[in-house]
Amino acid sequence: MSDRFALTGARIFDGDDWHDDAALVVRDGLVEAIVPAGAIPSGIERIETDGGMLAPGFVDLQVNGGGGVMLNDHPDVASIETICQAHAPFGTTALLPTLITDTPDITAATVAAGTEAARQKVPGFLGLHLEGPHLSIARKGAHDPALIRPMLDIDQAMLVAARKALPVLLTTIAPESVDPTRVSALIEAGIVVSLGHTDAGYATARVFTEAGATMVTHLFNAMSQIGNREPGLAGAAIDMGTLSAGIIADGFHVDPATMAIALRAKQGPAKIFLVTDAMATIGTDMTSFTLNGRTIYRKDGRLTLADGTLAGADLDMIAAVRFVHHVVGLDLSEALRMASLYPAQAIGQAHRLGRFANGTAADIVSLSDELDVKGVWIEGDKVFGAGAN
Repeated sequence: MSDRFALTGARIFDGDDWHDDAALVVRDGLVEAIVPAGAIPSGIERIETDGGMLAPGFVDLQVNGGGGVMLNDHPDVASIETICQAHAPFGTTALLPTLITDTPDITAATVAAGTEAARQKVPGFLGLHLEGPHLSIARKGAHDPALIRPMLDIDQAMLVAARKALPVLLTTIAPESVDPTRVSALIEAGIVVSLGHTDAGYATARVFTEAGATMVTHLFNAMSQIGNREPGLAGAAIDMGTLSAGIIADGFHVDPATMAIALRAKQGPAKIFLVTDAMATIGTDMTSFTLNGRTIYRKDGRLTLADGTLAGADLDMIAAVRFVHHVVGLDLSEALRMASLYPAQAIGQAHRLGRFANGTAADIVSLSDELDVKGVWIEGDKVFGAGAN
């Protein structure tokens, strides 16, 4: 493929508006312009997409695994590359490989692998999400309670050092395990702090947002819930306009009606966005795998420990988009924004991801009218679909 080309024959969603009878012009891995179909610059390659739509590539901020690999089990560059490749066919063009609570040695190896993946510019690699180990045992979910611990000076220093080597670093913490002064130091270092796996109430959540936390991890799951006298973290995420929140839209983690209520009630400017919380199963037919030495079972669209505890999700991004569009009833534009623009905004990357404008990354997903993925481009290189590299 040439360094400059135009994608034609599809409706184009730029992250805000739709363009009909138009072409998306790409140059050197970046979006150059959206132009009328009759005004494509002469002399550049034209690529016919045969109908459907073009939309900004999906941005997934919580991906534990894919392609048969869990980041916890194999914290290396090859695994990061495998995970990115496994999610690309489902429209994800940028993701944060996510480490579930583990030992200091595994965490250090993951940071080293992420640093090297960034240096090698692994397609689709956006940075890292460290989900734990500084969580609440009372809301541990599938995290190993033996590995959960408070944040110490050495942990804070590790995170600050890691951020210097990574494009994006997101960490999920619980107020029970982290002092708010540490959150302020992490924010100052450029780390995105998310609250999750916690029993903290509304007032505590406000203290931590004032310290700089800007996100909530998998809304409604592994957190204090909305009550009549205590709104909990779930209520704080919806009521506080500075808090973005990921949500797992698979129909198992959150009821569709609850999701619809939250979306209607959410105070802005921060938004609720889609995450997959995907495990090793994505892109495979495997029926089980292990996490921290425990078997996780795959059955009927669910992933669970032996006791039935949900353990991540058997979910990809295009399936999540279909769910919020067809089941929750969101307008397609909003469903697409939840998968692209809103997560990009949540980590301060909307200047280059989640929309089409001059100079943004040419991360593109081609969809059929039935919302099947037909083609995927990452920084202008086709990585899925006919003619992919």
